[in-house]
Amino acid sequence: MLVPLTGYLIVDHYSKDVVPIPRFYIPERVDTVVKNGEVHYDTVFHTIRNFELTNQFGNKVSLEDLSGKVLLVDFFFTSCTSICPTLTSNMKKIQQAYVQNDTLLQLLSFSVDPVRDSAERLRSYANRMGINPDNWWLLTGDKKEIYDLARHEFFVSVTEGNGGPDDFIHTEKLVLIDKNGHIRGYYNGLDSNAIRQCANDIAVLHLEKEKNRPPFWKRLFSSSEK
Repeated sequence: MLVPLTGYLIVDHYSKDVVPIPRFYIPERVDTVVKNGEVHYDTVFHTIRNFELTNQFGNKVSLEDLSGKVLLVDFFFTSCTSICPTLTSNMKKIQQAYVQNDTLLQLLSFSVDPVRDSAERLRSYANRMGINPDNWWLLTGDKKEIYDLARHEFFVSVTEGNGGPDDFIHTEKLVLIDKNGHIRGYYNGLDSNAIRQCANDIAVLHLEKEKNRPPFWKRLFSSSEK
């Protein structure tokens, strides 16, 4: 079982900056800020937009429901016999490492075959794989929406497509999202060393100093209302 023991070391040494902090991904713009007569440049990084999909229990869920949590994301489909079972098994290892405090971490598995992967089918898959549903959603919904999220929000595919019947995404990538909706890591979900690194990075993000900002989804809604 994966146990991110470095989390205990992080508590002792975090203030000394000896623990590498996961970098930010996908810069979108650079803002110019003048403070005390000095010009500063602030890089603004991509923030995952809100979405609403259906989980394995048939419930409508959204990113808004997960405010304040670190997210770990993968893409799979229930009939996959190649990489998906290994992805799921490695996601389980990470979940088990944090099972004593499932309020800190939420796992999200998006089906890339949502036409066939109904909520009932996802629930059956979860039962077969021994998935703990307390903090793990298997998600289905509109294919175009899921594929747009994969390409333009989580950036796990470099190929473009329209989400139509012939469009298909198959990736081994895991994506780590911080409490503010920023991408903080990509990992090969089939590689044991990458999985250990991912578990450790989750521990770091839990302890990362907040910037006294409101939850990212509230910032999204407030900006959309302007």
